[in-house]
Amino acid sequence: MATLYKTAQSEYMDVDELIDEKERQSNIKHRVLMVASRGSTYRHRHLLNDLEMLLPHSKKEAKIEAKKDMDLLNEMAEIQGCNNVFYFETRKHTDLYLWISRAPSGPSVKFQVQNLHTMDELKMTGNCLKGSRPILSFDANFETEPHLQLLKEILTQTFGVPKGARKSKPFFDHVFTFSIVDGRIWFRNYQIAEKDAETGGDLGRNDKPTLIEIGPRFVLNTIRIFEGSFGGPTLYENPDFVSPNVIRANLRKSRAVKHVDRINSAKEKEIRTAENPLPKDPLNDVFD
Repeated sequence: MATLYKTAQSEYMDVDELIDEKERQSNIKHRVLMVASRGSTYRHRHLLNDLEMLLPHSKKEAKIEAKKDMDLLNEMAEIQGCNNVFYFETRKHTDLYLWISRAPSGPSVKFQVQNLHTMDELKMTGNCLKGSRPILSFDANFETEPHLQLLKEILTQTFGVPKGARKSKPFFDHVFTFSIVDGRIWFRNYQIAEKDAETGGDLGRNDKPTLIEIGPRFVLNTIRIFEGSFGGPTLYENPDFVSPNVIRANLRKSRAVKHVDRINSAKEKEIRTAENPLPKDPLNDVFD
């Protein structure tokens, strides 16, 4: 009996510890620190401002250069009281990379941002209240691979605005969609419209709310997933990723090959002309 009592008591203690752990995790205040690197273009800055406006639990920090010392971002997150970091790294004033990390222990993921369009560029008719919480919608393909499940969890914890966050409103009026197409993550932002777009009146009882795109829109190409924050062992590496530097180098080589071909064809023409001279025309001296 004593043994059974001790076993039951230990099980109750384990349940109590799990309940306390869940309550403790629910009380954690998730905040996102947004930092951009030096040399970013105006389009990159506009994207950062758009995401800061859409995520009321975010904090914006001044631009830094953390390429050599990535641990500096973890220190900044600790000072600002943030446990998530968005680091927009710009290289050669053209290529944009997005680091999303759970500070300070990880994991972290590095993306290349492609097909970027800011809210000012799109000029969509939709609109949402500043500070409202978004609904996160994920493609079913996120459940097919282990690394996609990890990406879904990272995106959920960073883009999801927790209840009671700073500057947030207690309702939902827009949707963040994450879709996987061609091995990349496509991000879209839609307003939930509960009124008729043509008349401006309320929808009928049988009418469903419509979605109107707001922006921004961009595509995330996964490069590598790390176990730690901004580094550590590699959990996943995209085998299909091609660096933009390699793409530009191949373009330069193709242009160089075309130039060499034109030069060689011109030399061959000169040689053929010298080897096959035109015969002398007997009528050239008639009108002299």
